[in-house]
Amino acid sequence: MILKFRSTVVIAAIGLMFSFAGISAKATNLITNGSFESLSGGIGQIGYNGSSLLTGWTNGSSGGNLGYNFVYSAGSADTTGANGVYGNVKLWGPNDGSANGLPATSPDGGNYIAADCAFQTAPISQTITGLSVNSKYTVSFWYAGAQQYGFDGATTEQWLVSLGGQQLSTAVLSDQSHGFTGWQYTSLTFTATATSEVLAFMAVGTPSGVPPFTLLDGVSKNIVTAVPEPGTSLLLAMGLAAMLGKRRRKP
Repeated sequence: MILKFRSTVVIAAIGLMFSFAGISAKATNLITNGSFESLSGGIGQIGYNGSSLLTGWTNGSSGGNLGYNFVYSAGSADTTGANGVYGNVKLWGPNDGSANGLPATSPDGGNYIAADCAFQTAPISQTITGLSVNSKYTVSFWYAGAQQYGFDGATTEQWLVSLGGQQLSTAVLSDQSHGFTGWQYTSLTFTATATSEVLAFMAVGTPSGVPPFTLLDGVSKNIVTAVPEPGTSLLLAMGLAAMLGKRRRKP
């Protein structure tokens, strides 16, 4: 009988602990313009000639040159393309000779980022505030691999994503010549070390001579923390021990 009582208490306490953990989970709107819809100056290389400015985001530099990162509107990647410092850039797609399945929009819809993975690579970034030190935050997004129009050869693409000093990577996508990998959805979890940290996306890929492009959209508007505070678990454990001790003292 005592064993049954103890088992019941343990199950109830574990359930209560997970209940508290669930209550502590929260989604906070910390990311600005994660769908890249707020844009001034039209589509093109981000920040080139003072145009194509994405609200909340900054295009980095590589060797003094602006990162070769572009923003496309729905349907423009394989039709009109987008202008940058070296002219117009398009991607292989159904509208320029490749039946690779590149859709007009991403699953998130509207604008998306296309970043050269092997030429003038530099991150796009924004500063995230309102973080809690030692809490875990999950960033979710859509990404894909493509290739610049006019070039041939198989490519690979991925994103290196960092929050503060911690860097994680997506899976590597392999793309055939003139190809498109299809959109993939992924989530990466970071531990905050400060209340304000830089969130950055850096495209990497191979080879440099056949421009691989990594695409990005739908960076989660909410980054989620779901970690119970250590004090909560400690209090629950103490309460469980007290309940069992009290039961043992009864005749």
